[in-house]
Amino acid sequence: MQQRANMDWMLKDLAESVPQTRQVVVLSADGLRMAQYGADTDSADRLAAACAGLQSLAVAVASEFPGSDGRMRLVVIEVTGGLFYLMAAGAGAYLAVLADDGVDAGLIGARMRDLVARIGEHLSSPPRSDGQVA
Repeated sequence: MQQRANMDWMLKDLAESVPQTRQVVVLSADGLRMAQYGADTDSADRLAAACAGLQSLAVAVASEFPGSDGRMRLVVIEVTGGLFYLMAAGAGAYLAVLADDGVDAGLIGARMRDLVARIGEHLSSPPRSDGQVA
């Protein structure tokens, strides 16, 4: 429980240190929400599920690049109203951020990288077998 409280605090710190950040979610590769800040649970769960599909597509695209290791590092999507970021954040885990138009894209990217570098080993999801966390 202490690790979860620490993760929530770190996600809050990321969101509050970059103006116009809406939502931060940590998810497993299979789309399960591990931690969140800035949205209700249902919204965070929907975002986590969508991210699983996006990271899978990104891996498929990565395989098209000669010399690629086939891993997704970062996906950025700009839509009317804001930006979406999905970053690899540990073994089998990802960090997702939704931000409003006008967010400092460089700052949010840097803060995400810093967070992953500081706590990447804590942002991992162990492999599952038979529906159980290993």
